[in-house]
Amino acid sequence: MTQQTDQFKKVISHAKEYGFVFPSSEIYDGLSAVYDYAQNGAALKNNIREFWWKAMVQLNENIVGIDSAIFMHPTTWKASGHVDAFNDPLIDNKTSKKRYRADVLVEEYVAKIEAKIEKEVQKAAKRFGEAFDETQFRSTNPRVVANQEKANAILQRLGKSLEKEDLADVKALIEELEISCPESGSREWTDVKQFNLMFGTKLGASAETAMDLYLRPETAQGIFVNFLNIQKTGRMKLPFGIAQTGKAFRNEIVARQFIFRMREFEQMEMQFFITPGTQKEWYEYWKEKRMKWHLALGMGDEKYRFHDHEKLAHYADAASDIEFRFPFGFKELEGIHSRTDFDLGSHEKFTGKKLQYFDPERNENYVPYVVETSIGLDRMFLAVFSNALTEETLEGGATRTVLKFPYALAPNKAAVLPLVKKDGLPELAQTIASDLKWHFQTVYDEKDAVGRRYRRQDALGTPFCITVDHQSLDDHTVTLRERDSMKQERIAISALKEKLHQQVSIISLLKRSL
Repeated sequence: MTQQTDQFKKVISHAKEYGFVFPSSEIYDGLSAVYDYAQNGAALKNNIREFWWKAMVQLNENIVGIDSAIFMHPTTWKASGHVDAFNDPLIDNKTSKKRYRADVLVEEYVAKIEAKIEKEVQKAAKRFGEAFDETQFRSTNPRVVANQEKANAILQRLGKSLEKEDLADVKALIEELEISCPESGSREWTDVKQFNLMFGTKLGASAETAMDLYLRPETAQGIFVNFLNIQKTGRMKLPFGIAQTGKAFRNEIVARQFIFRMREFEQMEMQFFITPGTQKEWYEYWKEKRMKWHLALGMGDEKYRFHDHEKLAHYADAASDIEFRFPFGFKELEGIHSRTDFDLGSHEKFTGKKLQYFDPERNENYVPYVVETSIGLDRMFLAVFSNALTEETLEGGATRTVLKFPYALAPNKAAVLPLVKKDGLPELAQTIASDLKWHFQTVYDEKDAVGRRYRRQDALGTPFCITVDHQSLDDHTVTLRERDSMKQERIAISALKEKLHQQVSIISLLKRSL
């Protein structure tokens, strides 16, 4: 656990030092759980968003994209259930006076059990080598089986208690597991209470006449209220999807873990409208489709797993999370939900307007069912960034810090470096950089010795460095250095664009995601 904590601290430190993420309003001592994306962070975030958007919208003829407003009519949130039921179970420690999410305390306890299991698996893998069968070991080793059964039982009980809103049993579970306050070590807990996560505001010229509004806690409702508009103007036929990216806001009282849980965050959501009765088929389809998208990044199949929900949201008949192994353990990265016809049906009820689809094959009108895929862009950023941060020991004992981003997601694709700042080398290097900028995000770097510049670009995650030397003036070739292997090759300036395109184009990622 200490190793995980240390690694996470390195992630946070590196993100700030190299211009990826800053605390918001830092000169005023910051604002809790709110962050700004710096120059390199904004570029990485945009690349992730582009990968998702192209995979969803560009490559699917039956999915279109929209950009709905943050402010919506307040009745929208009554219809969606957020006003009455968008709560987190919170518990206070009487000694430290610190507030925690009760379900997270239990989940972190389970995470420790799972860490014990992983330790057993790793020890066995080391002991048996290539002959090791992990699946068989997990299903037969007594300690692993017992711990897994214990973890499953805890989560099942938690899920049932939350589903029934039996908050007394949630507290009882915390007490039975002897969970202590992380800060004080005390086990003196208050009762568990529900806390609404909505951010409220006002719209109007005066307080007396102002309308109550909410900052949206999710982007999905902007899709649902535009269902008819999209269906009619796009002449859409079932099945079809509507995708969107955008900001959402939640009054997270116990926001923690850097950008994993924030009060202002960005979602990438797609609502897929289908014929009632086909939701199971499409739910499984999108589970597989979305996992392929993640695996296309090449961050390691072992870093992902599905976690089916024990407690279903009020609108769902099936739900599963794609979890990623962050430095602090496996956590939710993306959710896939079968939302039935709850949303459109509820908006029908509250508006009095028919939100239905006429099916020419069945010759009838009906409210479509929906399968949702929803991923937090900030969490995806953290997954990519934390997985990429690597410290390597080189020959001779020297070390380097490198961000091994997938090439297509890296903020800068190439850095152009003149060997020295004289003899016409900077001018040629500038010319090369200016030409490549039309095709890829390219930077020009002339400060410090070339070796130090290599290390700086490694730490920024730049896939390729292009060094311009005196030979370049004679034969129009440059040295191309690859980030991960550090291998260097001589290449003609005229061949650079095509060479880089083959390596850094997002097309390669998209093809792997299909």
